[in-house]
Amino acid sequence: MTPAPIAVALDAPDLETAARWASLVTPHVSTVKVGLELYLRYGPDVVASVRGASRVQVFLDLKLHDIPATVAGAARAVARLKPAFLTVHASGGSTMIRAAVEAAPGTKIAAVTVLTSLRDADLAEIGLAGPASEAVLRLAAIAVEAGAQALVCSPREAAAVRAEVGPEVTLITPGVRPQGADVQDQARVATPEQALAAGADLLVIGRPITGAPDPGAAAAGIAAALRRMGVGAP
Repeated sequence: MTPAPIAVALDAPDLETAARWASLVTPHVSTVKVGLELYLRYGPDVVASVRGASRVQVFLDLKLHDIPATVAGAARAVARLKPAFLTVHASGGSTMIRAAVEAAPGTKIAAVTVLTSLRDADLAEIGLAGPASEAVLRLAAIAVEAGAQALVCSPREAAAVRAEVGPEVTLITPGVRPQGADVQDQARVATPEQALAAGADLLVIGRPITGAPDPGAAAAGIAAALRRMGVGAP
């Protein structure tokens, strides 16, 4: 059975929980995502722990953002872990993005456009020209020109980004919530079906799966719904 194009966010309190969640969901999804908190707490060992004996893709979501030389060094350091994706902030600029791409040739560098927790008012507060939809497109174009092979944007901007960058770039959408799920700290959200219809390739889903009584069953349920749409892993 083809796994669903879902990256389960393993935002766990400890390594054992993250590994258990990963083992439960990997029969159903293509990817597991390791975030900054888990990586800083346990280091590179976390990647092997969540990968286990499976062939699941690992999405290393570190959101690197620094001077180009520092980002290149960090990307080179984690490239040996063979993550499928590594995130950098698109707002770091084209030289920084290009440095990451060149330092980790075996990994898709995914440029984060505008965090899904941010609203237009937040962008105005930090001095980033908005609205969010326009800022996302501007950053997406910069990132792809610099060599980024993937982009992270909210599902609400996915269709416009797809039209802007074409079919070859992998679109990753956080802020995905099944119908009726709590949006929690996300501001720009959509259902899995809406995100895929808008052009997303990989859906980041965390607490609706990991917070369920049975994460494996929750992942299987969402995957089954996507299969009914005729969707498989990228």
